[in-house]
Amino acid sequence: MNSTNPSLNILIADDHQMVIDGLKSMLQHKPEYVIAGEANNGQAAFELIVANPQQYNILITDISMPLLSGTELCKMVKNQFQHIQVLILSMYNNTQAVKEAVNAEADGYILKNSGQNELLQALHRIANDGTYFSQDIVPIIYNQYQKQKSQEEQLKQLSTREKEILMLITNEHTSEEIADKLFISKKTVDNHRQHLLEKCNCRSTVGLVKYAIKNGLINF
Repeated sequence: MNSTNPSLNILIADDHQMVIDGLKSMLQHKPEYVIAGEANNGQAAFELIVANPQQYNILITDISMPLLSGTELCKMVKNQFQHIQVLILSMYNNTQAVKEAVNAEADGYILKNSGQNELLQALHRIANDGTYFSQDIVPIIYNQYQKQKSQEEQLKQLSTREKEILMLITNEHTSEEIADKLFISKKTVDNHRQHLLEKCNCRSTVGLVKYAIKNGLINF
């Protein structure tokens, strides 16, 4: 925290007024934090920031809100107002919610059942250019990292020819058509197809298509 600016202005965005009131109650006796604004949906919060960006240092936002979700709000804030730190406060501890928050470059993520001490710890950490993720969230982030790392390793195992054949498979070409296009035998194509199934841990052509989409080899 910057010693020349002892208090940090916080904007709270949540569609439940009770949550906003609870946060204000927790922080009202902490001189280092000032509640400078509140909004009941993501769009209203973003409009407050746009109107006076220097008014806010920290955004505390829920994920699920009307008009604009917390993760979309976070993404927009991080793209346009990088001086604002974002703390996600959510009831969701599932993989999808955490993944979206991390991809939106949130500085922290804690659950709504967290106590005052964890909230203050998270605010202190991100106010000092750090990050804070609840202990319930860390395993999810780690598992996602491991999964992504595993997928990257699988992609590295695919040869250029195998990737080429995989893309043709996803475009619904038969083995005969692929053989004609690549000037190789159908038997060679079938061998490559079998190797792809093994390397990608897939059981069928449908699985290979899903694998290709998931790993960005094709787009629709």
